[in-house]
Parts: sequence; structure tokens; C-alpha cells
Amino acid sequence: MKIRTATAADWAAIWPFQREIVAAGETFSWPRDVSEEQARQFWMVPPPGRTVVAVDDDGTVLGTANLVANHMGPASHIASASFMVDPAHAGRGVGRALGEHIFQQARADGYRAMQFNAVVETNERAVHLWRSLGMEIVATLPEGFRHPVHGYIGLHIMYRLL
Repeated sequence: MKIRTATAADWAAIWPFQREIVAAGETFSWPRDVSEEQARQFWMVPPPGRTVVAVDDDGTVLGTANLVANHMGPASHIASASFMVDPAHAGRGVGRALGEHIFQQARADGYRAMQFNAVVETNERAVHLWRSLGMEIVATLPEGFRHPVHGYIGLHIMYRLL
């Protein structure tokens, strides 16, 4: 697996699984009916942000992540990131590889910490992954996420120093 900067041409591979993940409404806090254009604007962040893709040896996009400053001004040393793995490629270590890459890139870019603003508490695979990579749950917003199956559930804020 290789992780590289996403190009405009990668969007055609990202959008189908991104649309599926967002429409399910179980793990991402975007409008479930997000348009392709809105999603592209949300995901393909302009510099100094970064968007990357994980690809296999054949160039198939397995997953994607983006890295941005979580705050501005005196708090701009805190990064944030978002991740999506194509469900067809889940369980292959794509999320872990993307997470490790993004943490390393954030350090290289001069960020001092990483904060995830919205990790759905029922997304146990993600919570476990981020904890295994050193993230801590620093707060949970009770009923901060409206899950299509479980109703109102907690939304974790996770954090770690880089």
C-alpha cells in the first residue's frame, strides 16, 4: 500500500465510497444527502491543508484522509483530520496506515497536537484504532450525534500530542 497526495483525478474513485459512507449516516457528521460538489469542497482541502489517498499496487484507491488546522490564530498549532476507507477494503490496515501517515505529516508540518472533533461512540473500530495510535477521549458530547439506528448517541472529542 502506498499513501500519496490526492489529485483531482482521484476524486472519481473517492466519491463513490464517500457517498456510501455519508449516506449511511452512521459515522460521519455531514448531511446524508451531501452533493458531490459539496463533498469535494469539504474533502479536497486547499493548501496548507492536505488530502491523501492510500492506493494498492494497481493504483486502486483504498481510502483517503485529509489534514487541516483545527483552529486559527493562537490555536493554529492544533491539527485535525478526517478519514474514510472504502468499505470494500475494510480490515486491511488502510485506516491505520492513513492514521500513522497523517500523524507523521502533521508533526512534519509543525503541528503540536491532533484533535478529532467528532468520533461517533458506536464507531468502535475507529475508537479502538485511534486509541491504539495514542488518541485519548477528552470529552463526549452526550447525544451529540443522531444515528439512524441507535438514535441520539455520544460524539467523542479525541486528542493527542504529536
